[in-house]
Amino acid sequence: MDIKDKIVVVTGAAGGIGRALCIAFADAGAKHVVCADKDIAGTEETARNINGTTVEADVSNEEQIKTLIDNTETTVGPIDIFCSNAGVLVEGGADAPDTDWQRLWDINVMAHVWAARHVVPLMTKRSGGYLLNTASAAGLLNQIGSAPYGVTKHAAVGLAEWLAITHGDAGIKVSVLCPQAVRTAMTEGHEDHVAAIDGMLEPEDAAKACLNAIRDETFLVLPHANVRKYMQLKTADYDRWIVGMQKLNRAYTA
Repeated sequence: MDIKDKIVVVTGAAGGIGRALCIAFADAGAKHVVCADKDIAGTEETARNINGTTVEADVSNEEQIKTLIDNTETTVGPIDIFCSNAGVLVEGGADAPDTDWQRLWDINVMAHVWAARHVVPLMTKRSGGYLLNTASAAGLLNQIGSAPYGVTKHAAVGLAEWLAITHGDAGIKVSVLCPQAVRTAMTEGHEDHVAAIDGMLEPEDAAKACLNAIRDETFLVLPHANVRKYMQLKTADYDRWIVGMQKLNRAYTA
């Protein structure tokens, strides 16, 4: 898809990858970028830098996502590209509190579901549109030290696959972003975490990879090239891959 003159919505726009996406879309000639986040001050700063629109929205609430979509369609114009980008991380295993599991489920998975529920029918009527969903390399591999994150990111990738398979004939294109560590508020103080084993990218690097994927209509966005190799190792010999991940687990959780 050509980004020029497109109307774009980005959630999680107050900082990190979301802010970098907003700036990258504006620089690429998007007609207008709607910047959404529950952090209104950060979102206003993002929007001010690109002459975009600020929207306060908590993506863990379906009604707020619906309102974001409806108001954009009414006051800005038809949404061409919807970037469901917000995400959260907590540490812990199966014993993590149910409140943590539910919070990550709502933000890392259901926010993508709710966005698709309300924007895909509109895009289908126009015979085209683009969904960019931010997941993680954890959704393809897993997350040492966090069961809720690894599980919800797997679900996010599965949903993106399903959307691409089911709505592709209607002209809906889908890309899913699966980076390892990116320098954001989420990774601050965790520069030596296992996710940074192949280096920590800047948000601008992730955003650039996303825009290239949208232009090329590529499903899987891998700013860290090694992730593809790890996926291939996993599918080639699952048991051997698990043994390798067990070694990582021992090294980083000791």
